Amino acid sequence: MKKFLVSCFFASLLFACTEKFPVEVINLQCENLTGPVIDISTPRLSWEIVSPGRDIRQKFYSILVSSSLEKLNNDEGDLWDIRKVKSDNSIYVSYEGDRLDSRREYFWKVKVKTNRGESEWSKPASWTMGLTDSKDWQAKWTGLNAVSERDVLTERKTRLAARYFRKEFNIPKKVEKASMYISGLGLYEAYINARRTGEQVLSPTPTDYSKAVKYNTFDVTDQLNEGNNAIGVVLGNGRFFAMRYKRVRDFGFPRMILQLEIKYADGSSETIVSDDSWKATAEGPILANNEFDGEEYDARKEFPGWNKAGFDDSAWSSAELVDAPGGQLEAQINRNIKVMETIRPKSVSEIQPGIFVMDMGQNMVGWLRMKVKGEAGREVKLRFSETLKEDGTLYTANLRGAAATDIYILKGDESETWSPSFTYHGFRFVEISGFPGKPAADNFEGLVVFDEMEATGEFETSDKTINQIYQNARWGIMGNYRGMPTDCPQRDERMGWLGDRAIGSQGESFMFNINNLYAKWLDDIEQAQREDGSVPDVAPNYWSVYSDNMTWPGAYVIIANMLYDQYGDRKPMEKHYESMKKWIGYMQDKYLKDGIMTKDTYGDWCMPPESPELIHSKDPARKTDGAVLSTTFYYRILCILEKFAILLEKEEDAGVFALQAENIKNGFNDKYFNKDTKQYSNNTVTANLLPLCFGMVPDEYKEGVFKNIVDKTMGEFKGHVSTGLVGIQWLMRGLTEYERPDIAYRIATNRDYPSWGYMIEKGATTIWELWNGDTANPEMNSGNHVMLLGDLIVWFYEYLAGIQNDPNGAGFEEIVMKPNPVDGLDYVKASYKSVRGLVKSEWTKASGQFTWNITVPCNSTATVYVPITADKNRVTESGKKASASKGVKFLRLTDKYRVFRVGSGNYSFKVE
Repeated sequence: MKKFLVSCFFASLLFACTEKFPVEVINLQCENLTGPVIDISTPRLSWEIVSPGRDIRQKFYSILVSSSLEKLNNDEGDLWDIRKVKSDNSIYVSYEGDRLDSRREYFWKVKVKTNRGESEWSKPASWTMGLTDSKDWQAKWTGLNAVSERDVLTERKTRLAARYFRKEFNIPKKVEKASMYISGLGLYEAYINARRTGEQVLSPTPTDYSKAVKYNTFDVTDQLNEGNNAIGVVLGNGRFFAMRYKRVRDFGFPRMILQLEIKYADGSSETIVSDDSWKATAEGPILANNEFDGEEYDARKEFPGWNKAGFDDSAWSSAELVDAPGGQLEAQINRNIKVMETIRPKSVSEIQPGIFVMDMGQNMVGWLRMKVKGEAGREVKLRFSETLKEDGTLYTANLRGAAATDIYILKGDESETWSPSFTYHGFRFVEISGFPGKPAADNFEGLVVFDEMEATGEFETSDKTINQIYQNARWGIMGNYRGMPTDCPQRDERMGWLGDRAIGSQGESFMFNINNLYAKWLDDIEQAQREDGSVPDVAPNYWSVYSDNMTWPGAYVIIANMLYDQYGDRKPMEKHYESMKKWIGYMQDKYLKDGIMTKDTYGDWCMPPESPELIHSKDPARKTDGAVLSTTFYYRILCILEKFAILLEKEEDAGVFALQAENIKNGFNDKYFNKDTKQYSNNTVTANLLPLCFGMVPDEYKEGVFKNIVDKTMGEFKGHVSTGLVGIQWLMRGLTEYERPDIAYRIATNRDYPSWGYMIEKGATTIWELWNGDTANPEMNSGNHVMLLGDLIVWFYEYLAGIQNDPNGAGFEEIVMKPNPVDGLDYVKASYKSVRGLVKSEWTKASGQFTWNITVPCNSTATVYVPITADKNRVTESGKKASASKGVKFLRLTDKYRVFRVGSGNYSFKVE
């Protein structure tokens, strides 16, 4: 009988192992994008596998790359044909086929074989090569180096009109394909035969134009006509012509390069290029445009038909040939900015005769689209702010020198609709003056603009405070994507401060696909690095800030590590490794003394001060010693660089970094750790938290050090946050890792000062720059900053929902699912679209039961920690004993969890 049962068991196991499921390959991407234009000689290809079955793992893949769609459809990979490559890798497979030529479109598809079945060929995908050689560019840099009487160039203000360019040309025969390559600096709008090219705004992406210049590519075949045609381009100032003359870096007057390549049906071709044969003027309707100050537009100065053939441009001057900006001209990989959402105003109130204040109901970034009707010459003024004074007027003191004002002068048509082209505002409230009659909410729309990127995460809980904080964070994060991550969108700053986005970038990665944006930002950082190795605090370096601290430039290494962990992308670490190594060597040589990194600039920036009107604390007991911050960060960076060196097979470097880290840890503990009190330095939460989270505390003292963190938080600060920008990056995870998620939950749900909930109580719909942003000096109290989020969003996803990339893996190939169902939360619902597919975690506590539904994507494996309250808890999966359920393997029992191993698929655990 036993023999029969054993035989039946093995027969059923064999059946389970050979059970087949339909498998499909979807979401083909080249360099993290669908259908991009690139100029990379060896692009990387990725795909996603989907199947209704469990435990689906890729065993082999086949790839075809073809020079035409017809060949691909006939399974002819004339450029690259690889069949049944034994590999489980489905991301960043480097192309190794024939040489890729400029301008060509390439088509590809994938087939995979898994342990549970084989897919059909995927649907075709494609990418297009840009202009891969500088010799491909026939166009010339063209501009208009002139200043009109109305232009202003001072240290405190710049005011420069937009430049308009046009070119007519004839198309004598049928067009097969036409492509336009353009870079308009600082910003451009392009038209062919009066039709706008593309949906992007505020483009191209900002860079240090002396190091790199990005161009965009468009298929404009359907915009051309046989006969006469016209191209029109408008140039705005953007970051090229300084928003503040001399105080902000200036690259010169706006300029452009444009190349229109036309291939005719008969096989011949023609190229239209920017040069001095174009006509140009600065006397158009955009009188001034400035990211800080706004846009002025006089509709009476419009020239109808200027971007059509046949327009009389005899009054225009000839365009000038101008110097190239100096940077390498290359295809833009990160997406452009776009109008991503439209919102309606909530109310319009008259606060004084003829002066109205409109409430959008949400602190947003973008601009207004206005509908207006009135007499010619009437000037409508729109002033923007985040908050109001008690009397209902705009509060603008926190904008500092930014005018944040748009002006529209009517031309007197029946009805006019207008929105600016080359500015943006961070605002919730708008003061409207000069409007004909009484403006109504229906006269306006709020256009929300940020980088076009995929939303990858959703998060919801039973706690309204957490949900509102998450939404405030979402609005703040997306509102500070400007082709680079900025600190704020409203005042005369809007810079890419490194320190603001270190661990915060990891939280963002759960919400949006930020891979290409942050990879581009790492390029900006390296391009701003000085010859001696110094890395700036701001990149691109429109402000020259080189303070040589560890906590801000450290983001350079931390973000490269994030891109590897979250996306499995090795390229950033490979590309910037030598630069990072150069920076750490520079810091060692200049500031390392007796095992202590002595240089710090900002301290634990913006920790809650002792008085509500202060920006920074003056109390030494609240401040963390700068050398504690710099030395702990130095240790952390050394550990990451050791990891990079191991991954890149630089064994000698890895050994050096490991030895340096050990010496630093010992020297730091000798100087700053009190073994009797178990305290670091002056016992601030940050001083104890960083060495604990970074692994610098000797094992026998960890419990004591953590007790000091708890005592300080729950005693002196009564269960509230006491850290600034630096400490908050580790606080929520540190508390939870050391078994006090209840304190983290309390901090997350507090509604009194200082807390994220306090911001909500005061009406915030984004995240403030300061914990006391309602009372502090207006010099520095932005209402839309993300730096104080720290690791909060990471904590939401990784610790409340329990969705985490395994620290020993990358790109969610191995997943750790370990929720922390704290008292006070009844449910958490979260999902994350990883590079390998959708990960979901939805748990509910009710009537003594814990129910947890999870999804693991194909080609991934998860270690699943099911929460229990006693070792006798009954754990089931889909109604069966969990350890006996198909695809579920029991690993071990801990004090709080039963731990299982699962492959891909949908699972439903229940604990009773």
